[in-house]
Amino acid sequence: MEIAIIAHDGKKKEMVNFLIKHLEKLNRTDIKLIATGTTGTKAEELGLTVKRLLSGPHGGDAQIASRVAEGKTQMVFFFRDPLNAHPHEPDIMMLMRQCDVHNIPLASNSSTAELLIKSL
Repeated sequence: MEIAIIAHDGKKKEMVNFLIKHLEKLNRTDIKLIATGTTGTKAEELGLTVKRLLSGPHGGDAQIASRVAEGKTQMVFFFRDPLNAHPHEPDIMMLMRQCDVHNIPLASNSSTAELLIKSL
């Protein structure tokens, strides 16, 4: 199963805490992690194996949306910061749309992510 992890700057600490809490589950051999730039670096610093894509503003969100559309990604953890503007908002909306179109579970906050990770 491929899981995408993405976190806006204001949510990176929350993502790191989530990853720490679930290291054992996310380190399973049947789990493949992909991530946007800095989020991927932070996950690697925790000892997770991650395929890093571009940063969100440079196309990473679009790359993940493409993987969702191709059937390669089965779950997305995208900790969004709803209180700040993001110049790549169209890419964010495209990713969320692709998750909806292809019926891919998408957690936009840690509470929803907790529910999804329990399903693994």
